[in-house]
Amino acid sequence: PDFNLGDTMAKAGKLSMTDMRKLINKRAGMTVAHNLNEENPTEVTDWIPTGSRWLDSIICKGKLAGIPVGKVTEIAGLEATGKSYMAAQVAANAQKKGIDVIYFDSESAIDPSFLEKAGCDVNTLLYVQAQSVEFVLETIEDLLANNENRMLFIWDSLALTPAISDVEGDFNPQSSMAVKARILAKGMSKLTVPIANSQSTFLVLNQLKSNITRSPSEAMTTPYVTPGGKAMIYAYSLRVWLTGRKAKASFVLDDSGFRIGSEVKVKLEKSRFGTQGRQCNFKILWGTEDIGVQDDQSLFEAIKGSNYMTSSGAWYSLEMGDGKVTKFQPSKWDEKMQDPTFKQRVYEVMDEEVIQKFDKRLGKAEDFYEESDE
Repeated sequence: PDFNLGDTMAKAGKLSMTDMRKLINKRAGMTVAHNLNEENPTEVTDWIPTGSRWLDSIICKGKLAGIPVGKVTEIAGLEATGKSYMAAQVAANAQKKGIDVIYFDSESAIDPSFLEKAGCDVNTLLYVQAQSVEFVLETIEDLLANNENRMLFIWDSLALTPAISDVEGDFNPQSSMAVKARILAKGMSKLTVPIANSQSTFLVLNQLKSNITRSPSEAMTTPYVTPGGKAMIYAYSLRVWLTGRKAKASFVLDDSGFRIGSEVKVKLEKSRFGTQGRQCNFKILWGTEDIGVQDDQSLFEAIKGSNYMTSSGAWYSLEMGDGKVTKFQPSKWDEKMQDPTFKQRVYEVMDEEVIQKFDKRLGKAEDFYEESDE
């Protein structure tokens, strides 16, 4: 028999879980009550690769992941650490999965050729100038209500997008203090559930700023802060922070000594996937035709400490899993990674060392959380 809300209220009898879900969903006018053993908006079942397999390997405990679909993610970084480059690779990977990409740009710094070099199809990427914080949030709300396809919203960047009052007002920062934070608090409270229900993704790019505080101890434990207020921090399921080494060695140089890229240190500042505090590093190229993360090159550092990898002088040996050993010099790593058999073995070692050992809590904890700054 059909379930009737009036009959149930009148009888005031004992309801089954199924009946209670039907009652709540009928009152809400949509599906808001879910069986957690079945498909539900709280569970992340799909991920968008970041372009770095090492980063994808540390995001979610026990699996190869990426940017979580259905959630809000922040990529925040210091200047010139590759936030936009990584976002472009995420956009390209989203397009490959059939996800619509809407790119909000407040910096007017995106070159179509840059997006193409990162792998994006600019003909199907929707580029929008981010006029104001309110405009970005309202546009996302409208698209969520009218587009049935999954979407990836990239906001580049929250820090440089003004509120309407900022645009219309003067240059005195006191006149619009905390306005952006209040707008975001209201906006995210409206958008979080629709984003999850539509299996869309919100990727927010932000700036890391030095934590200027009266308490020296607080500044040491939290050296950076991000614009946007506390509401955004609560809304994020994942916060990826990008910093760089302060040394000439942090640059990638071509054969003539010209700077064509930089080394980036990555830390998961917040993670709802059991991996907060994990770190990795990689190099990003920005001065050549090959724009983006040097993914294969970073995997050498990722597995260098593995028991499967040994070194003797200038030579390294990788156990191939079939009793054989492949010897190489670090300078030939890129060349070795062109061999599908060698590359597949590196992936297998990566999965065991970076994903499975952390999941099973094997080895030393500091090996997973600490990165040398030398």
